[in-house]
Amino acid sequence: MKLKKIFILLLFIACSKTQTEESQLNKKTVEIQIKGSDTIVNLLQAWAEEFCKNYPDVSIGVTGGGSGTGFAALFNRICDIAMSSREIEEKELILAKEKNIKPVEYKIGLDGLIVIVNPKNPISTLTMDQLRDIFMGKIKNWKELGGVNKKIVILSREVNSGTHVFFKEHVLRKGNKKGKEEFAPEALLMPSSQSIVNEIMQNPYAIGYVGMGYISSNIKVLSIARTSKDKPVFPSIETVLDNSYPISRPLYLYTDGEPNGIVKDFISYALSPEGQKIVAKLDFVPIRKF
Repeated sequence: MKLKKIFILLLFIACSKTQTEESQLNKKTVEIQIKGSDTIVNLLQAWAEEFCKNYPDVSIGVTGGGSGTGFAALFNRICDIAMSSREIEEKELILAKEKNIKPVEYKIGLDGLIVIVNPKNPISTLTMDQLRDIFMGKIKNWKELGGVNKKIVILSREVNSGTHVFFKEHVLRKGNKKGKEEFAPEALLMPSSQSIVNEIMQNPYAIGYVGMGYISSNIKVLSIARTSKDKPVFPSIETVLDNSYPISRPLYLYTDGEPNGIVKDFISYALSPEGQKIVAKLDFVPIRKF
């Protein structure tokens, strides 16, 4: 009789262990999908990596494609967070309302939009008007700027990019959102900021624009002057914060309504002192002290 009781007890323990193991195997990983601006892909990936150290059961997917792509994904409910290097536009707010989406905005940092050339290019400074004339195709040869006698190769982000929209509105159109100025027809539209950097590295006659997070020794960053009478200013955290660098912008995350659960925790982390340290580490400008 005792042997029978012991056998039943052992069987119960064995079954309990098996059920526990199965429960652990079947435990679902919580997923956060983040899509949008190529400018801050590296920043969000860095945040995700550090965040998941404290939340091992959370999986975070971060993909670029441009700010417009991020909003489209949010409106179609295929992402939890949209990354954007520009404010949401009126036409997007109308579309969001039609789809019963309620965008909530979070400013997570600032960025100086840098103008880059190949390190072999002798040009080091440009004025805003010169920059405008280059990207609109009015200045076509580097010799017009004191450089070599070679045609300027214009590199731009594609139209779905928030960086493209910002550069067009604030450089080509001088801040006038209703302006009609456009990029030169010969401008090469690149699919990502990294693709612009890659092309600049191998083409000594190309010029492009990317976020400060792409600064490296493989490219040359130009100093920009507001007018021909002003001193050229190099992009940095300090010059973006004091507004002396003329091409700077806020960076955003958007959610559908006020977030809760793990998405809320992730955004809180991004805005925390620890998260803002990573903003500065990746050459963006933090909006909060740490």
